Amino acid sequence: MKFLELKIPPPVLALLVAALMWLASQVMEPPRAPFTVRVAAALALLVVGQTFSIGGMRSFRKAKTTMNPLKPDTASTLVSDGVYRFTRNPMYVGLLITLLGWAAFLWQPLALIFLPLFVLYITRFQIKPEERVLSSLFGDEYADYMAKVRRWL
Repeated sequence: MKFLELKIPPPVLALLVAALMWLASQVMEPPRAPFTVRVAAALALLVVGQTFSIGGMRSFRKAKTTMNPLKPDTASTLVSDGVYRFTRNPMYVGLLITLLGWAAFLWQPLALIFLPLFVLYITRFQIKPEERVLSSLFGDEYADYMAKVRRWL
């Protein structure tokens, strides 16, 4: 399955997962919830998720290093400040929380089954390959960072 490593851009994967969540929400009648509750929960999670993602992107821009998730070997700097003090993957955490917001809007428990699948896929085919590359680029500095900061949260 190595052929899937670093192939699908994470935002594209998140859109595919969101579409699957929507399809799953169409299978059965969702529990009743006021529209305002669904929207409020979705918006709150969207804001939190995008705060993580944008924080990660801003840190990368500030460090003048690549944000291309398909080419981690072009990284010029190890970013460990800002939101990267709390998670090694804030952009992926942000996507996950945003997907959770989508699930809240859909208000269909069946849609939630795709969230762990997203985490498993991103971890296996995106994060672990990135970690191998960053370990080879930054050596002990990256090993120390990995020991201090969790992969997700």
